[in-house]
Amino acid sequence: MLREFVEWNHYKFAEKASDWQEAVRMSCETLEADGTVEANYKEDIIECVKKYGPYIVIMPNVAMPHSQECARGVHKTAIGFMRLKKPVSFVPGDTEKDARLFFTLASSNPEQHLQNMTKLSELLMNEAAVEALLEAETPEDLLRIQENYLDE
Repeated sequence: MLREFVEWNHYKFAEKASDWQEAVRMSCETLEADGTVEANYKEDIIECVKKYGPYIVIMPNVAMPHSQECARGVHKTAIGFMRLKKPVSFVPGDTEKDARLFFTLASSNPEQHLQNMTKLSELLMNEAAVEALLEAETPEDLLRIQENYLDE
C-alpha cells in the first residue's frame, strides 16, 4: 500500500495545518492533482464532519477523511496519505481526537474500495509501522516502512 502511495504520488508530508479543516483540505491535494477527486470533495468531507462529528478520527493520531461511497466528484478509487509533524485537534481538549496521519479515501469502485480498506486495516494494526509513519519524512521512508514492516 505505501508503495502505491509513492508510485501514484498520493503522499504529502507537512509540518502543520492551522486547524482540522485545513488538514482535510491538504490531505485531498494529491488526489485532486491527478483527477481522482474534484475540488468539491474536500468541502463535502468537512461538511460531513461538522454534521456528524469527528467520525474520521479512527484511532489516536489517525484520521481517515472520506465522504459517502461513490460521492459526487470522485472519479477513481484510491487512498491518499498525509503526515503532519504537529497534530490537529478535532475536539479541543481531547487528545484522543488529535490526528497526524491522514489516509484520505476516494471510492468509485466498491470492490476495489473494499480491497483498499483491507490493506489499510492491516497497516493500521501494525503498531510498529504506524509509529514509523509518524516519523516518516520522505517517499523513501514510506518504501522502507513497506519493506521493513509490511512485505511478506
